[in-house]
Amino acid sequence: MKLLYRGPNRQDLHDQFAKRRRIDADAPVVSMSEMRIEAPPERVWQIIADPSGWSSVLPGRRIVRLDNGVTQDAEFVWAMGRTTITSRFAVVDEGRELTWTGVAMGVKAVDRQVLTATPDGGTVLRVEESMAAPLVRLLFSPGKLRAQHEIWMTAVKAAAERGVGAGADTQPKG
Repeated sequence: MKLLYRGPNRQDLHDQFAKRRRIDADAPVVSMSEMRIEAPPERVWQIIADPSGWSSVLPGRRIVRLDNGVTQDAEFVWAMGRTTITSRFAVVDEGRELTWTGVAMGVKAVDRQVLTATPDGGTVLRVEESMAAPLVRLLFSPGKLRAQHEIWMTAVKAAAERGVGAGADTQPKG
């Protein structure tokens, strides 16, 4: 029964799911959304792979601790509002995918952000996430998770399209 589903232990979730570029499809809360961004993948990557800059993209999302940078297996602590999440990067594939596992209040998650270049120079950003813990579905729905993804992707889209992000060319063309 999904209501009592605990999911794999944290290490297996990291090694057997996240590092293999997949979420836990059996988890009680699963969401996938995607959005087209009128900016190249490199610019979108600069935004999503810069946790210290997340708060400038979306207030309320902030980094608490990032000791070893954005590298595979590096741990980081971040917050969404009042919720603090202890996470670890699983896939850092520059310009293509950033995936991590995280735990907050006993809920174990895999979060994947996948970038796909479009033929005309844009990017499709796909966000997939699974959340597992007994009774989590009573407190958090797939629809609420999807809404959070939509807010994040809209903020990333706005930042990328106006040229915000480390190393972005913000000078007017002409």
